[in-house]
Amino acid sequence: MLDRLHVGLLIVDGAGQIISANPAAEYLLSPEKPRGMLLGNLLSACAPVAAEEILRAVENRKSIDSRIIDGPDGRELECRFSPLSDGTGLVSLSEISGEGGRSGRDQLTGLSNREGLMRRLGDAVAQGSDETKPVAVLYLNLDRFHSVNETLGRGMGFALLNKVADRLRAAVSEADMLSRLDADEFAIVQLGREQPEAADALARRLLDLVSRTYVIGGHSVNVSVSIGVALAEPGEDAERLQRRADLALHHAKREGGGVRSFFEPGMNAEVEKKRELEIDLRRALPLKQFHVEYQPQVRLSSGRVVGFEALLRWRHPLRGPVSPSIFIPVAERIGLIGTIGEWVLRTACQSAAPWPADINVAVNVSPLQFRSLDLPEKVVAALAASGLPPSRLELEITEGALLADTAEVLQQLRRIKAEGVRIAMDDFGTGFSSLSYLRKFPFDKIKIDQSFVRSSNHDREAQAIVRAITALGTSLGMTTIAEGVETPEQLARMRTVGCTDVQGYLTGRPLSEGEAAALVARILHVADLAGEDA
Repeated sequence: MLDRLHVGLLIVDGAGQIISANPAAEYLLSPEKPRGMLLGNLLSACAPVAAEEILRAVENRKSIDSRIIDGPDGRELECRFSPLSDGTGLVSLSEISGEGGRSGRDQLTGLSNREGLMRRLGDAVAQGSDETKPVAVLYLNLDRFHSVNETLGRGMGFALLNKVADRLRAAVSEADMLSRLDADEFAIVQLGREQPEAADALARRLLDLVSRTYVIGGHSVNVSVSIGVALAEPGEDAERLQRRADLALHHAKREGGGVRSFFEPGMNAEVEKKRELEIDLRRALPLKQFHVEYQPQVRLSSGRVVGFEALLRWRHPLRGPVSPSIFIPVAERIGLIGTIGEWVLRTACQSAAPWPADINVAVNVSPLQFRSLDLPEKVVAALAASGLPPSRLELEITEGALLADTAEVLQQLRRIKAEGVRIAMDDFGTGFSSLSYLRKFPFDKIKIDQSFVRSSNHDREAQAIVRAITALGTSLGMTTIAEGVETPEQLARMRTVGCTDVQGYLTGRPLSEGEAAALVARILHVADLAGEDA
């Protein structure tokens, strides 16, 4: 299987010895004979500076991206490493510049690349075509490809891309041009066919063909494909045509994937608006547009503030305040949530460090933050940098964090809890498996979803659920907190059913860092006065 790849691949064992090398790797590393060599010896000769970092990644079984090394003959190579599930590791090598790039050929699949596509498409559009047979461009993007890379490793991802390329080759005609554009994205240029019928028929066929099961290295792999289609208009250039195909592809992805979508004029404005939001969101952190607010959490038995929940806020200079319900899903989709989440964690720990020892801070963790597998290290680093005792930090996770890879997530949670950090189950009662997770992990707190709090005004069933949750928490030794308490009636009801703590606009609106510090200072002052009176 590896012999058919156009990217160089080395398989290394746990000791760092190269046990397999495909022909592309042998070509890129010639005159060295990599098979049987120690990776350290090979890299030390090729790239002394990058060698230490790559070898450390191999030893620790950590993925590493895009390190530049010099091949034995002086050509620049991009080197990546990914650990594989069987204890070995995969080193991939691709030429940064050279014959492959100049010829417009994709090194991985042997297909035309983006440069080749644009040349061919430019020629086709410039020549013009019959009005009933316009040039058609189909953009394809694999759905769920990212999860294949994460669960099975990049080596399997490379192999899958080649198998997909084979199926696409079998589906197109000799007159069509097939290209791989980037990562898991492909394109097809259709010429001299009756449109839109031909493009629609091909798209339907590809939806079926690509989604059939792949067997790779003993694994059954399933992905689907989203397809965007655009037909050339009179006088249109190649750049605009491919941009319209890309817009149609984005529309297909938003429909949930696994569908085809022809370009329509309204898509332009819709996607442009979405892209502007993504661009603004990418700039928000470096431009310091984010800030954290802190909402008090109150102990019902004493009326004292026992903690604050850290809430991320985004104020854009032109958009104004942007709701978290809008920008958090976007951050998760475009891969920013890990960086943003780490910033919130560090900021919250820094803010909470000067507070009294009996006041905690709670930080929400996105399910996607567990995918990097280094969340425990980031938590420890945030605590160390701020000086906040671990017992005063509480991480809130939702059931969604446990659904994708329960065992892996639970392992990370156990490591975090072993440091002394408290773990809370957020939005409890809204999922199907909340109770089962309480059996699998010793949570410190159950956070009752605000939908139950609000429904309890008039819904006896909601009242019964809240009462049952609080009783369960008491029996398991867990604190229960009701969020979204906004009226005196809701507060009285939460007290009656046995909730430990409450949070909501009635007991305290979200505060700036300074306002939270001032509230804490007032609490200390009152406590000092009470001590003097005693």
